[in-house]
Amino acid sequence: MKRRLPRKYVIVILGYSLLLLLVPYLLDYNKSASVKHGQQQQQQPKCPDLESTMALWNHGEERERANGTGTRTELTANRSGGAAAPRTNIYLHATWRTGSSFLGELFNQHPDVFYLYEPMWHIWQALYPGDAVGLQGAVRDMMNALYRCDFSVFRLYAGGQNVSTAFIFGWKMNAVICSEPMCGAHKRHVVGMVKEERCGKCPKRDMRDLERECKKYPVMVIKGVRVVDLGVLVPLMRDPSINLKVLQLFRDPRAVHNSRLKSKQALVKESIQVLRSKKQADKYKRLLVPNNRANRAENYVSSAMELICDNWLGDLELESSAPPWLKKNYVRVRYEDLVLHPMRELQRLFRFSNLSSFPALDEFALNMTHGHGYSSDRPFLISSRDAKEAIFAWRERLSVLQIHQVEAYCSEVMRHLGYPRNSLDHT
Repeated sequence: MKRRLPRKYVIVILGYSLLLLLVPYLLDYNKSASVKHGQQQQQQPKCPDLESTMALWNHGEERERANGTGTRTELTANRSGGAAAPRTNIYLHATWRTGSSFLGELFNQHPDVFYLYEPMWHIWQALYPGDAVGLQGAVRDMMNALYRCDFSVFRLYAGGQNVSTAFIFGWKMNAVICSEPMCGAHKRHVVGMVKEERCGKCPKRDMRDLERECKKYPVMVIKGVRVVDLGVLVPLMRDPSINLKVLQLFRDPRAVHNSRLKSKQALVKESIQVLRSKKQADKYKRLLVPNNRANRAENYVSSAMELICDNWLGDLELESSAPPWLKKNYVRVRYEDLVLHPMRELQRLFRFSNLSSFPALDEFALNMTHGHGYSSDRPFLISSRDAKEAIFAWRERLSVLQIHQVEAYCSEVMRHLGYPRNSLDHT
């Protein structure tokens, strides 16, 4: 017969075994709870929607009130002299065919501005066919780097190419890259268009040379059409080390649609990426796969116009509900006002950007808006145009049906921006 252990020993052994099992569990539980709490505290929202953007604003305002400080300091820095002050960074927030290249060129002409034309183009090309919304994180990260004069970010989208000044999109029109000390093809303080054929002969310079030039300028301006939501920029606007201001350009949606149709072949890829940002809602599925191959480019470009108006409306609603600090660092301008009253609007925008205007630049803006005609074989070419013809060309070139369609799905945007519905009878 086997000898049985006394009952009290059995109880002690069982209790000890349970204790050995329980201690590691308690330790693991406390550790995981601590890690989870830390992650909740450190987690930051990416590309916030309207609700999360408002929460971000409110949190920032409470912190500033507690510290007794404001959100921004007025800037008076000038590269030619004066006390040192934080540089001003400007983003020209626009969409395709709104006249943003012309507006950007006005800043490119200013001798106190370091200007970049569409640097986020590299992201959309390298990550095609990524959808527009899905690319917003990469777009914001690139802006964050560029505004700090860190151009190493371009290597991420070079695809093995040598990254030099000649890699940057639009470099042959850039007044800084084409002027001394980078190159002698252009004189930085002379107002006038950079001659591409001359700048194209400039030697390729290392990005570190361009970074050194970037840091000399009191104002940096980036023009882009690839930020689809103003809310994406709020974290950069809140960062005092960037000191970002946003200048948003609008244009009559009917004129935008007319210009987009005129340039439809050049806008197909971007239109597809904008359309892909929709979560395949039923009303867009048909438009994403047009049946008529011959009109496929026109279908893509036309369909994207509806989403552009949706994004515009979201930006307008976001701005209307924004706190005072954001409204102070945001300004909008209509293309029509810019080209009809160039000197008045230019001075307003330069004051916002902490820049001074001068007669040669005023004359340049006036000449660029009082040219002859509107048509161009190169739709993205910056040239002197007849402003009134550019504004009202859509009345003659769009059909009644096209005009009614744009007015139908852009009606709220048109109302907010003060564009009246068409009252003319077209045949």
